[in-house]
Amino acid sequence: MSAPTSDDTTTQPAVTEEYHAGHRRSLAGYLVMPGVLALACLVLYVYVSQQELDSIEARSLNAATLTGALWEHVQLTAVSTVLTLLIAVPLGIVFTRPFTRPIRSYLITLLTLGQAVPTIAVLVLLAVVFLFLGFWAAIVGLVLYAIIPVLLNTMVGLEQVDKAVLEAGRGMGMARFTVLRRLELPLAVPVILAGVRTALVINVGTATLVTYINAGGLGDVIVAGLSTNRVTIQIVGAALTAVLALLIDYLAGIAEDLLRPRGL
Repeated sequence: MSAPTSDDTTTQPAVTEEYHAGHRRSLAGYLVMPGVLALACLVLYVYVSQQELDSIEARSLNAATLTGALWEHVQLTAVSTVLTLLIAVPLGIVFTRPFTRPIRSYLITLLTLGQAVPTIAVLVLLAVVFLFLGFWAAIVGLVLYAIIPVLLNTMVGLEQVDKAVLEAGRGMGMARFTVLRRLELPLAVPVILAGVRTALVINVGTATLVTYINAGGLGDVIVAGLSTNRVTIQIVGAALTAVLALLIDYLAGIAEDLLRPRGL
């Protein structure tokens, strides 16, 4: 397997359709997804209410249990994504600086190979070797898994900035940091935000696995259904995870539209 170069990364950015379209969606476009998700939740509620639940199912599917698991899942996703941004964006900036060019491809290869390790393996390693359990152990695993999309998109976004724009900024007397802050990062925002959306969806799905290290989330509901062979519980846990992933991606899309510099 050959090490990817910086040119390789520019061919596979996680850029959304809205970015290619170059314009914000209409009001109707913003209302479609909430309507679909609300309908999905209604169908799920009707399905569960028509089932004759036994004591185990009733205990797992009551409002308090589901709300608590959903809130834990949101916390896991939010905290891990914030930490991912704090790590990946500065790393992406550093990796696009000229002094890292000789080792850049090797660093990216190392990080990509690290992402290839299954998340459950990382969580088990934390639990067995380091006796690291609970919320923060889950955060470590989620950050390690989600860092690559944000890192690569940060690099792609910065490398796609027109060099003539940067030269014009330097010609106006801007320092390197000023060029980065006022020109490079704003112009790279659409691609970086696309990577953030990818990381958010990855974290929502991967967070279902942290139940195995006692970190909570909707994975508790799914595993409860699996361990007791209750299909209804499994369906509810999986459906809520899917709805949450779509909702977070939708909200991230709105943020992407609002934060995109005008004219891009």
